[in-house]
Amino acid sequence: MRYRPLGQSGIEASVVAFGAWAIGGWYWGGTDETQSIDAIHAALDAGVNFIDTAPAYGLGHSEMIVGQAIAGQRDQVVIATKCGLVWHTQKGKPHFQEYGKHVYRYLGAESIRYEIEESLRRLQTDYIDLYQTHRQDPTTSIEETMGTLLELKHQGKIRAIGVSNATADDMEQYRKLGSLDSDQERYSMLDQHIEEEQLPYCRNQGIAVLAYSPLEQGLLTGKVTAGREFAEDDWRTEKPGFDMDSRRAINAMLKEDFQPIADRHGLTFAQLAIAWTIAQPGLTHALVGARNLQQATENAAAGDVLLSSQESAAMNQAVRKRGLFNFTFR
Repeated sequence: MRYRPLGQSGIEASVVAFGAWAIGGWYWGGTDETQSIDAIHAALDAGVNFIDTAPAYGLGHSEMIVGQAIAGQRDQVVIATKCGLVWHTQKGKPHFQEYGKHVYRYLGAESIRYEIEESLRRLQTDYIDLYQTHRQDPTTSIEETMGTLLELKHQGKIRAIGVSNATADDMEQYRKLGSLDSDQERYSMLDQHIEEEQLPYCRNQGIAVLAYSPLEQGLLTGKVTAGREFAEDDWRTEKPGFDMDSRRAINAMLKEDFQPIADRHGLTFAQLAIAWTIAQPGLTHALVGARNLQQATENAAAGDVLLSSQESAAMNQAVRKRGLFNFTFR
């Protein structure tokens, strides 16, 4: 496993992180807590020291599972969680409903102070390594939000500050007020839209970039066949990228264009996609979900893979040739 810094924080985090969205259950057809904890343990055993979660992942359920899984080895784990998607107040901007509760985008000072205490309780810890604003809140000034985050950092409750789903302008406003260490954005070979703005900005400013959904919820694993069926409460049933024509096009690319590269390195398609992600200039970490220990172990192995620039370019060319570039972002 390779490790890279989270901005200027001094924190070294594994290039492959355990993404804990799916183990929260909501939008993913439920969850099995025992398998989820086993998956986290397997990831840690394989060299992963970086876990990314959020209160909104199952209304606290993901954080609770992570807290149980790392009990007794907190000092060996870099924990990233978030604030700003809340259901304890009706302030801010309505965002979605989860388990019948209205969730709002809100980053007011009193809300962040409430959220950090709830996350610390669920995670069974007294500090968060990386605390990120989950979604930006148009109803609260960045000055108020960043001021509160800096206050928490001064108190020792957080070690580093990050943003997620932010623009370069958002990040510039944060940076004017204090140190910003990371930006978490959706990114994969099928969705490279951040290369237009966020990725160059972060590269120039020394900000770590954490890619979420690098496997496109399974589309790049080769396991989502045309006949694959999902549970009714799995959000992938509603996504355009999961229609039959899209699945066939993506799987054809994997088998016809990517198979030789995967075979050359002895990789699965999932490992190849992860390796490609962390090979992109300025893209420092890939957040990859796992529902069981086999997936977690497989994902972690990609942290040792080094693709050549020619292989990475050939994969990019195949995506464009087949009309799949920024496919999921359209």
